[in-house]
Amino acid sequence: MKKITLNVVKIGGNIIDDEARLTTFLADFAALPGAKILVHGGGRQATKLAEQLGIPQQMIEGRRITDAETLRIAIMVYGGLVNKQIVARLHALGCTALGVCGADGDLLRAHKRRHPSIDYGWVGDIDTVNIPLLDRWIGQGLTPVVAPLSHDGAGQLLNTNADTIAQEIAQAMSTAFAVQLIFGFEKSGVLLDVADENSRLPSLHLKQYQQLRSEQVITAGMIPKLDNAFAALKKGVRKVIIGQAEKLPDLVAGRNGTLIEISDES
Repeated sequence: MKKITLNVVKIGGNIIDDEARLTTFLADFAALPGAKILVHGGGRQATKLAEQLGIPQQMIEGRRITDAETLRIAIMVYGGLVNKQIVARLHALGCTALGVCGADGDLLRAHKRRHPSIDYGWVGDIDTVNIPLLDRWIGQGLTPVVAPLSHDGAGQLLNTNADTIAQEIAQAMSTAFAVQLIFGFEKSGVLLDVADENSRLPSLHLKQYQQLRSEQVITAGMIPKLDNAFAALKKGVRKVIIGQAEKLPDLVAGRNGTLIEISDES
């Protein structure tokens, strides 16, 4: 039997903070036919609130170090303000959205990250995705809107990279759906020169990515995005595209953005 297509779409803080881009994106997402899941970040708003409260922030290769105070900010901003604003706006556009984080319905179970040399604080790495729950929601015509928070099953919430959550959900759901994972952000795709939109790569293979990363052409927040993109492809996701969130219809149709591929040689 041919699998039903499921679009898992992720947007980040740069889109959430740009009202014009967010408005365009949400209208296109609401109009997107078929099964879909939205995963959102909200980094800039969390950083701004941390600055207002005098709480220093530290990032390593695009990933936030999360101490106890930063975790409280993440919960307030990601699971509260950003999530519920998006859900309300999607309802106004005729999309029956359900705003959740990883603790709701035991959606995303995780463990505190273990690293040999870096203490990431209260950061979670996903262990399980509640596939039956997502499947029921989708079957009921609901569109899950997932905030980047997970939990450890013992009462502890954990800050989790939104790109990682999108990847984990996409690969988990690929057992039942033909999943297309779309990372929407403010750039036209993966760029050889971040200041030049014309340097967009139409496609990117794994070996090319490894070379560009070693040459520091690809750095910072793009690294976890691409790491997650390749991980998703290796674990059953049909297609991964990275591009401008406000061009969602073109990304879904494969007319824009950067197509992420694993070459035969890799």
